Amino acid sequence: MTDLSHPDNAGAGPSQTARKTILLAAVLLGIVFLLFGGSRWEDGGAIHEGIEWAGLGLIVLCILGRTWCSLYIGGRKNRELAQSGPYSVSRNPLYLFSIIGAVGIGAQVGSIALAAATGFIAWLVLLMTTMREEAALTVNFGAVYRDYMARVPRFLPRLSQWRDTDTIEVRPRLVMTTFLDALFFLAAIPVAEGLEYLHDAGWLPTLLMLP
Repeated sequence: MTDLSHPDNAGAGPSQTARKTILLAAVLLGIVFLLFGGSRWEDGGAIHEGIEWAGLGLIVLCILGRTWCSLYIGGRKNRELAQSGPYSVSRNPLYLFSIIGAVGIGAQVGSIALAAATGFIAWLVLLMTTMREEAALTVNFGAVYRDYMARVPRFLPRLSQWRDTDTIEVRPRLVMTTFLDALFFLAAIPVAEGLEYLHDAGWLPTLLMLP
């Protein structure tokens, strides 16, 4: 049964579709750019490689973070609001880690500008998704959810509010599904490297350069 107890899962069908759409949009944006453009930083140079490695770190953080968050919502009942662990400092930590992953995808091109663009697209789409979910959850949970909204930020964590629980109920299948879905972010790495190779070999034109 799908957990509807939290903004990350409210309206689960549309939300899951939105998340997958964001991942695809970030990857496609990078692919389209690489078909016709490239990074202004020399391929193999310190800056170019530094941006790519930083992006890889963000992708790994995304995968681990989304899996971690799934531990806290996987065992929740449909009528209970998750408010411990990552959900005590951010109302949508799964979405936050998705945005981080989208930035990492853009960085695989070696461009800070493209990394910022993919992150912005992810934030914009998830913001609209979250606002729709918040309206539904306010109706479902009333004053409890309004108090939660007043205390806990939508995305950026307020670490001073961290609180945990002694035990959590975990659904291994859900955790594994979340982990495997997040691995999709890694697909950006071979795609970016392959298209960069085609540019270096002169098989694709370079019409646009981004920092």
